[in-house]
Formats: sequence, structure tokens, C-alpha cells
Amino acid sequence: MAQWTSAVGAAQLARQLKTQQRGPAGPGTRRPPAYRALADGIRLLVLEGRVPVAARLPAERELALALTVSRTTVAAAYEALRAEGFLESRRGAGSWTAVPAGNPLPARGLEPLPPESLGSMIDLGTAALPAPEPWLTRGVQGALEELAPYAHTHGDYPAGVPALRQLLADRYTERGIPTMPEQIMVTTGAMGAIDAICHLFAGRGERIAVESPSYANILQLMREAGARLVPVAMAEGLAGWDLGRWRQVLREAAPRLAYVVADFHNPTGALADEDQRRQLVDAARSAGTVLVVDETMSELRLDADLPMPRRVCAFDPAGSTVITVGSASKAFWAGMRIGWVRAAPDVIRSLVSARAYADMGTPVLEQLAVNWLMRNGGWEEAVALRRAQARENRDALVAAVREQLPGWEFEVPGGGLTLWVRTGGLSGSRLAEVGERVGVRVPSGPRFGVDGAFEGYVRLPFTVGGPVAVEAAARLAAAARLVETGASTGTDAPRTFVA
Repeated sequence: MAQWTSAVGAAQLARQLKTQQRGPAGPGTRRPPAYRALADGIRLLVLEGRVPVAARLPAERELALALTVSRTTVAAAYEALRAEGFLESRRGAGSWTAVPAGNPLPARGLEPLPPESLGSMIDLGTAALPAPEPWLTRGVQGALEELAPYAHTHGDYPAGVPALRQLLADRYTERGIPTMPEQIMVTTGAMGAIDAICHLFAGRGERIAVESPSYANILQLMREAGARLVPVAMAEGLAGWDLGRWRQVLREAAPRLAYVVADFHNPTGALADEDQRRQLVDAARSAGTVLVVDETMSELRLDADLPMPRRVCAFDPAGSTVITVGSASKAFWAGMRIGWVRAAPDVIRSLVSARAYADMGTPVLEQLAVNWLMRNGGWEEAVALRRAQARENRDALVAAVREQLPGWEFEVPGGGLTLWVRTGGLSGSRLAEVGERVGVRVPSGPRFGVDGAFEGYVRLPFTVGGPVAVEAAARLAAAARLVETGASTGTDAPRTFVA
């Protein structure tokens, strides 16, 4: 019986491998043999989860043709991977990827580092800050005081607690976007919202247009739902969307859904202007594409003088094109798993109906905590605290990276939680791998792309400041030196999972 559960084609694997370009070799530096470089490349793809565990690899002859190398080179690389525990084979069944005994299985998102590891590792893997106290405690205490009437009911609110739905609708109305509570569904975080939308609108095999780069966890959610992702390149730097490319993709690919982050895009930090928002809504409407707009970063404006455009749904008054997703996780705290959807009432009814077969509903106590914070002014004060902390961290991290890694390139965003950095020709995957060896955890660029794009990038979140930001940059510089000298290659390379 075969032990593989999926397969990777020769052309696909070749494309992913060819993105792993190294920087120029330093004086006296020797390149590894071709078979060793190939084995290292496949191992990196497995460690990052970009090639799944238990995925059948192409036959030696097929991969040799796709890479234009000799079959002997591929055979030697496969043999090295088998010796290291990253490949298993059986006559008649082929060869499939594995991880050595004792290694954690790679996941494909950006999972937080376990708290017990924080003492020795600087975690730049997740864009999340500690809770803004005392507001978390006050919100939970306020929720407990208001819990009694709900405790006398069954506690199931598939569309959300009515008081919170009304409050969220009122907040949109106050921003000039008339909204009824019937247009709101409370979800278990933004991920829960987007998962429900994908299952309702985009069945297996449907096309979903996504920004390139885009948020890694959402990309993986869509892949696992069976979607066919259609990447649409962002404009350079912080310029936002490339509307010409969007019109072409919407017209030619006719995707069922399109997913975008208009406010302080994750990972680039770009802020789409009003004209871009209006044009994208018009293009999506003309193509019959439902536009899913992720607003989880919308409240994280860090530069006070930066004008904020109207929400994307303001350009869709009929509510036929735009579905908006919001969340408390970025603006308040990642542990507060409260998200919401704003859409036309018939879409909300369909989402609520489908939810009965998924998670049933969102915890009442957390909904009441968010409701208490928004109703009593605590939300605004907590978000102001969050902005101040993120701004301070951003400025410290930017200064430290510029000092320690002057060859790395980036533009400083006016909001959000992430810095998108071009690494001076170094492989982001190898930096991520070597980074764990020197005590810094950072996600590589290909996490945020489709099919191996952005190998020359890493994402740095505004989660550390002060001396920790300086130390993080120093460790990244140490990792960069190791990658430049080729010290990250060879059979003694670390075999830990980089998220």
C-alpha cells in the first residue's frame, strides 16, 4: 500500500526549486555539489510546508528533464534525502516526502511560538501583540456582569449576540455606511468568517483571485478548501493595487471570489486609496465577482497625519458585490477570537444557515466583552494604546534593520503591523531556516505567495521594540552572513520547522 497522500508534479517542483536563488558567493566560498543543492532545496520546501509531508515526488527521470540536470544528480539527491529522513521510497510505489523522527510536522500557516520557547527565541513569526491591559480585564469583568440573562438561555446565537450585532451595525452607520443588524454575522475570528464565505461561494475547483503577496494563513485556508488561486501582483512598494492587472484577471479568469486587504495590507503595509477602491469594486461588479474585503488592520493607523479613505463597502451601496470582514484580533488582541461579516441580508442568512454544520456559533462571553468595550469607550482607548505600542515597535525595528542590514530594502508603512523586506538577493527560505539556529524566528517570503514567489523577501512584524528589536536585527544579520557564506547547506543543517 502506498504511503503518499498527494503528489507534486515535476514542473511544479521545478518552479518552486528555481525560486531558491542564493546570493553571490563570497571570496573563497565553494558551491555545494549539484545533488547537494537539489537535496537542500527539497528539504527546505518540506520544512516550510510548501511541499506537504507524504507527497509523492516526481520520478527521477521526470524531475531531471524539468530541471535540465542529469538523472544521476536527481538520484543522488533523493538518496541523500532518504539518508537524512526526509524521503521514503518503496519499489513500485515511488518516493514520498517525510520528516525525521522527533521533528514536528510542518503546518502551513504562521503558528505562534509556544510560550515556553520565548526566553531563547525572538519570535517574528506572528503579527500579534500582547493584550492592551487593563482593557482586556475590564472587558471580561463587564461581560461577566452582563452574562446572567444569557445564561438562562440555550446560549446558541448562530448570527451572534443581538446586542453586538446592533453595535457593529451602528459603527458602520456612523462611518456613513447605513447598516442594519441583519447585515452582520459574528464569527470566530476573521479566519472563521473567510472560511464560511469560501465554503458558501467557492466550491472545490472554483477560482479565487488573491493579491500577490497576500496573508499566508488565508492562502492556505483557500488551498485546503480546494480553491484554484489566481495571483494578482501588487504595485511596487506601498502603491497598493495594480488596477490594470486586476481588470485583466477579473475579465479573463472570471473568479468567483476575490480576496483583498485594502487597509495596511498584510504583508506589504500598503493602503489602497479611494480611487483604487472605487475602481476595483466597479471591476468586480462588471465581472460578477464577489469581493471579500479584509478590514482586520483598518484601525491600526500609526501615522496620525495619514488620511484614511472610506471603507470599500461604501462604494457598493446596493451590497451586491462587497462582503466585509472585520476582527478584534489585530486591533485589540489575538486571544479575543471575535470576528464579523458585513454583507447583504440574504448573504448573512445563507452564512448563518450553513454555519449549523460548522461551529454553531461564537462564544457568548467573548462577544459580551467586545460589546462592553465598544459601548463604554474602552475599545477606543485600547486601540489607541495598541497604535502607540505598534508605532514605537515599528520605529525601533526600522532603525535596527537599517543599521544592521543596510543592503535590505523596504518602505515604511503608515499603519498595520508588518514590514515587507527585500533581502538583498538572499533566499528568504534559507534565512528562515538559519534564523532559528541563531535565535530569531522569521517567516520567509514564499509563505505569502503562490507557487514559490517572493523567495527574496521576509516579513517582519512590529511585535518587538527597544533592545529586543536591536537584538532581533543583529540575529538576522548573523543569519544573513551564514547564508551568504553557504554555511546553511550540508547534511548538518538544522532540521527544525520554520513557521
